[in-house]
Amino acid sequence: MKSSEIRELSDQELDKKVRELGQELVDLRLRKQAGQVENSSLLKSLRRDLAKLNTIRREKELAG
Repeated sequence: MKSSEIRELSDQELDKKVRELGQELVDLRLRKQAGQVENSSLLKSLRRDLAKLNTIRREKELAG
């Protein structure tokens, strides 16, 4: 997910996306522990997307 796409989201959409990605990350971590994940680079991608979302959410919070 690109930063420009994230900046276009409303505050409610941003919060919803953070919750969804957080849950997906937890599920993926559990599947990795069980040995069911073939593409482990997806974890890194999810973590980075979550960090982008949180950063932009914080920027909006400070600006508004």
